Amino acid sequence: MKQRVSALLREKFGREVILEKPRDRSFGHFATPIAFALAKELKQSPMKIADEIASSFEDNNIFSRVESVKGYLNFRLSENFLSEYGSWALENPQTFAKQEKKEKILLEFVSANPTGPLHIGHARGAVYGDTLFRLARHLGYDITAEYYVNDAGNQIDLLGLSIQLYGRENILHESVKYPESYYRGEYLAPLAHEAIKKFGLEILSDESRQKELALWAKDGVMEIIKKDLANTNIFFDTFVYESTLYDDWDRVMAKMGDGIYKKDDKLFIASSLKGDDDDRVVVREDARPTYLAGDIVYHNQKFERGYDHYINIWGADHHGYIARVKASVEFLGYDSAKLEVLLSQMVSLLKDGEPYKMSKRAGNVILMSDIVEEIGSDALRFIFASKKSDTALEFDLAEFKKQDSSNPIFYIQYAHARIKTIIAKSDLSHDEIMSATLKNLDESADMLMFDALLLPEIVEDAFISRQVQKLPEYLKSLAASLHKFYYDCRIIGTADEAKLLKLLMLVGLSLKTGLALMGIEAKDYMSKEEE
Repeated sequence: MKQRVSALLREKFGREVILEKPRDRSFGHFATPIAFALAKELKQSPMKIADEIASSFEDNNIFSRVESVKGYLNFRLSENFLSEYGSWALENPQTFAKQEKKEKILLEFVSANPTGPLHIGHARGAVYGDTLFRLARHLGYDITAEYYVNDAGNQIDLLGLSIQLYGRENILHESVKYPESYYRGEYLAPLAHEAIKKFGLEILSDESRQKELALWAKDGVMEIIKKDLANTNIFFDTFVYESTLYDDWDRVMAKMGDGIYKKDDKLFIASSLKGDDDDRVVVREDARPTYLAGDIVYHNQKFERGYDHYINIWGADHHGYIARVKASVEFLGYDSAKLEVLLSQMVSLLKDGEPYKMSKRAGNVILMSDIVEEIGSDALRFIFASKKSDTALEFDLAEFKKQDSSNPIFYIQYAHARIKTIIAKSDLSHDEIMSATLKNLDESADMLMFDALLLPEIVEDAFISRQVQKLPEYLKSLAASLHKFYYDCRIIGTADEAKLLKLLMLVGLSLKTGLALMGIEAKDYMSKEEE
C-alpha cells in the first residue's frame, strides 16, 4: 500500500515524498508534510498549498478522502482499493509481501569457532542473521547465507589438548593437571571415545598428535553446531573454512601492495592510513598469522565472488575490528562501502528472577541447546529477534514458558489459532467466504484490514533498516487488534459473516507469513495445555 501511494505522489510531485502513518487513525491511513517542503519554493503558506493539493485528488480512485489539516495532507484509502488488495493477497498467499529486488548479497553470520557447542551469545547473532536472511529472500534479493569456520590458530590446538586431558582423566583415570586455558564440557566425552575408536588409546597421551586430534575433532564439533542450528530452523548455503584459505596467501599479500609492511620481524597492515587508530599485526615474529590474516584472505575471496553487497554480523566485542578489515578491503582494491558490519550484543538470562546457572554440559557458558530444550526454538527465536541486535538483552525464561497473554509468542500463536477455530465453526464454504467483498466494513473492521495489509511495508522496512525487531512488534500489535476485534464484534450467524471471516483470513495470512519470516511455524490450533 505504501509503495503504491509513494509511487503516485512521486509521479505527481517529481520527487520522493515522506509518507507517515497518523497516530490518530481518524485522520486517515497516511499523511505527508510535503506542503511544508514546497512552501519555500512556491513562496506560499503550507496550508494554502495543502488545500490546493488536496483538491487535486478528487477524482483519484485510490483514495476515498484527501484532506488538508494545518498544512499536512491526510489520505484515506478507498474501499475499492483495500478490498481488491486484500482479495488479491488471499488469492496469492505465496506472493504476498514479496518483491523482486535485484541486488546480490553475501551474508556472513554466526562463525563461531568449531571448538564447542553454540552458547546464547552465538544464538542471538544466529537468529538475527537468519531473520535478516529470510526477510531479504522474501523481498527477492539474491542472498547467500555463509558460515566462516575459524578452524586455524591456537583455539584449534587447544581443542586437541582439551580432548586429551578429558580422556586421560575420565577414560584412563589418570591424575591430570589442567592449564589455565582449556575447553571443558560434556561434549568432549563422545569426541574422546570416538577418537579412541579411530586412532587408538595412544591418541590421548601423545602430545605430538594434538594437532592431528584437533583437526579431526573440529569436524565433529561442527556437526554439533549444525545440529543446534537446525534445531532452531537455521541453515547455511555455504561454509568457508579458514584452513583452506592460506594456499592463496602469497597472491593476496601481493594484491595488498603498500598496505603490508615488515617491522621487527612482524608483518603489519598499514590500516592507520585508512582510518584505523593504529597499524595492526598480520603475522607474528614466530610466523604465526593473526586472526586478521585469515580475514584478509577471506574478504578478498568474498569480493572476488562478485556480490553487490557484503554483510557481516559480528559480536559486539568486535567493534574495534571493523576499521582494520575495511582497511584491508581498500588495500585489496575494493570499495569498503560495500562491506556492512552489524553488531550483536550479548544476552543476560534470568530464571524466575534469578541469574540462570551456567551449563554443566558446557562448563562455563549457557548453551543455546539448553535454552531451546527449556522454552522451545520458537520462543528463543522470538526473544532474540524482538530487540535491536546492538542493544543489551535480558529476559526471564519463566516468562516465555507461560501459556497466557503475557507471553508474546503464545499471544500471537493464539491469535492465529483463534482465527482457524472461528472459521471452522462457520457453515460457510471456503468459496463462499472468498467470494465475499471486503467493502462496507465498519471503522474497527476497516482498521483491522489496513493493519493486516501493512505487512509488506513492515517486511521491507525491517530489512532496509536492519531492525528485524520491527516484525515481532508488528505481529504483537496485529494479534492485539485481532483479539480486541474478536471480543468486540459478533461474527458467526451475522449478515456480514462471510466478509468478516474473509477479513480474519487476511489477518491470519499476515500472522502466518510474518511468523514464517521469523523461522516460526504458525499454529492452527492450541493444545489443551496451551489454551
